[in-house]
Amino acid sequence: RDSSLNCVEGPTPDPCGTCSSCRALAPEGSGSIDVTELDAASHGGVDDARELRDKAFYAPAESRYRVFIIDEAHMVTTQGFNALLKIVEEPPEHLIFIFATTEPDKVLPTIRSRTHHYPFRLIPPTAMRELLERNVAAEGVRVDPAVYPLVIRAGGGSARDTQSVLDQLLAGAGPEGVDYQRAVALLGVTDSALINEMIDGLAKDDAAAVFGTVERVAEAGHDPRRFASDLLDRLRDLVLVRSVPDAVTRGLVSAPEDELNRMVEQAQGIGLATLTRYAEIVHNGLAEMRGATAPRLLLELLCARMMLPAAADGEAALLQRLERLERRAVTGAPVAEAPRAAEVPWATAPAA
Repeated sequence: RDSSLNCVEGPTPDPCGTCSSCRALAPEGSGSIDVTELDAASHGGVDDARELRDKAFYAPAESRYRVFIIDEAHMVTTQGFNALLKIVEEPPEHLIFIFATTEPDKVLPTIRSRTHHYPFRLIPPTAMRELLERNVAAEGVRVDPAVYPLVIRAGGGSARDTQSVLDQLLAGAGPEGVDYQRAVALLGVTDSALINEMIDGLAKDDAAAVFGTVERVAEAGHDPRRFASDLLDRLRDLVLVRSVPDAVTRGLVSAPEDELNRMVEQAQGIGLATLTRYAEIVHNGLAEMRGATAPRLLLELLCARMMLPAAADGEAALLQRLERLERRAVTGAPVAEAPRAAEVPWATAPAA
């Protein structure tokens, strides 16, 4: 943080928060004349780099360091990086450059070799939820607790992207706030009821329920690719719940309490090998759906692959068949035999 560098107690990882520099750089502060942020997406040319280089030689006005933050640094042109190379390699004592980027591989290698690389980790779901709840409380808006897992998953662990998703929901919220159904509609995610219907149909080997769910997905106007992606997320959660008994308490799976209880029941009704095979089939099916002209057809085909392990010869399919037999032995359900081809009578040649 910039306040860590220019705090009167610093440089320190724990700035005081009370000095003039810390107050100026606080979220509600006025900003500091010695801290400059440049958006390289719109100011990444050689002329912008030369102007920045000329300004960088001036000593700070009131702080210990003069800090230049170059956001989206991968958008700086090669000529722009070359203009900055000398001052980055031999900066004055008062000067610090911060190159912020989501694509470090696109930054000029000569710049990367002269800087320290500090990758930011993704924020875990529990910490992200605390951040969102704090922001929602500050806005005074009511948000259904079931909405937070949807927002966190859509944000992919990025605080900025997650907050943008939440802002999108808040912008479309009514007087009653953001409820689950509105969030599902605005984000385009699949309703958990459809996912549950699919999982329950697979657990019971009920082809009518499985393909009926696909029909309802199409009738509701959902994208088959998005449904498959959300189904893969659910299968991932079920694999964790099945293989890690305390996955919920450890925060490995995030969902509303009633949905977590439903997942525990579903995981107990399907073997781990079967869940793993389902996940592999859906994952491969998503790759096939990319750019497909008939995604619903491919969704139905991958459902057929999940329902018919006898059609495959791999080890995963064999384990699924064994788990299916064990499950039917416990429940007492009859084991359906594979259909056989009808016998064709042989014609007998007439006697000579």
